[in-house]
Amino acid sequence: MKTIDRIPTGKLGRTSKLVETGVKIGGNYLKYYGKRAFNSELTRDELDNDNASDIYDGLKSLKGSALKVAQMLSMEKNLMPAAYVEKFSLAQFSVPPLSAPLVRRTFKKYNGDYPENLYDTFATQSVNAASIGQVHKATKDGKKLAVKIQYPGVADSISSDLAMVKPIALKMFNLSSKDSEKYFQEVEGKLMEETDYVLEVQQSKKISQASSHIPNLKFPEYYEDLSSEKIITMDWMEGVHLSDFAKTNEDQNLANKIGQTLWNFYMFQIHGLKEVHADPHPGNFLVDEDENLIAIDFGCIKKIPEDFYEPYFSLTDRNKLNDPEFFRERLMELEILNESDSKKEVEFFSEMFHEMFTMFSTPFQHDVFDFTDEKFWAHLNQLSERYSKDPELRKMNGNRGSRHFLYMSRTFFGLYNLLHDLKAKVSIDEFRVYL
Repeated sequence: MKTIDRIPTGKLGRTSKLVETGVKIGGNYLKYYGKRAFNSELTRDELDNDNASDIYDGLKSLKGSALKVAQMLSMEKNLMPAAYVEKFSLAQFSVPPLSAPLVRRTFKKYNGDYPENLYDTFATQSVNAASIGQVHKATKDGKKLAVKIQYPGVADSISSDLAMVKPIALKMFNLSSKDSEKYFQEVEGKLMEETDYVLEVQQSKKISQASSHIPNLKFPEYYEDLSSEKIITMDWMEGVHLSDFAKTNEDQNLANKIGQTLWNFYMFQIHGLKEVHADPHPGNFLVDEDENLIAIDFGCIKKIPEDFYEPYFSLTDRNKLNDPEFFRERLMELEILNESDSKKEVEFFSEMFHEMFTMFSTPFQHDVFDFTDEKFWAHLNQLSERYSKDPELRKMNGNRGSRHFLYMSRTFFGLYNLLHDLKAKVSIDEFRVYL
């Protein structure tokens, strides 16, 4: 794979790259409509493929928060054309790495010395490159190690990247600039945390130690003496990425075992620790030859405050969900409704979020839930399709819900998709024995 010798870190350089990408997309549309003039039956598949490739090619050279957006969008399988999901999923764990000279310079800057002087062996070619950092193999004192190096300038470009993305997001999701600020602050805060590798090591050790009693779950050991604010050194863990395992596995019992471990791990974090690994994409998990699930990245941790936790999870109880008075009170607590809403807005958003909570809480209504259930996914697809095109929604203020919804929704949507890809059947309440 071609390597990268430099990453644009200034606002001008990054903006220029996005403008260049925009010009390419404009050309794709002209080409598409030119062909459409001679063939009215032409589908948008070619346009989607061309646009997805050009957008990804632009973002992957910027890395950082720009590429992180693509990674997050790749999890929205029910909301985006397949071409975008397929292309953006590469951002999860397969993007062009930094060149060897840039790796050495970066390591010297962040850790005060070249890697070959700190480890017994160090491979300058990365084995895994993602949105914020890339991983190298190393050894020291007979131990196989994984060394994660953060890309230059990532933390410094987050604010400017989000400023460029903000106008597009406001238009796409019908948000007002003033009232949406809390959402952008939430995203910016989480992205900044992901660039703080000292914090990531602390979070990794805390959650791995707290979750160590859950069967079939493993974590690497972290080495603080070989880590810093931009470098993390941990055990090298042998295994295959969860996505590769899901594609090749034909053993239903094994799929259920891995899925159950994943479910227990997430439910323990949410209900036991009140904080959760809010980045559930397959690049953050491995499956080893002993049928263990391995969690290898804890950069994005979402703390769940009690004043959000209680109303949010109270609506998994269908009796409470279907109680109009109780439901409306919870919507007020969750900032979905407010006192200034018109009658029409109250009715519209009450119906909309009742459907959404019904969909979200479906697995909790079963002793054992099959995450390949066709009715469940058809409901999700139909809901996403209907509200993405609803003209009434476009007329209303889209600033709905507590800022905590962003990463909680991402967590559950990602978790459900991982379990769907695994084709897992999960015992819903088994996690309670580990609380």
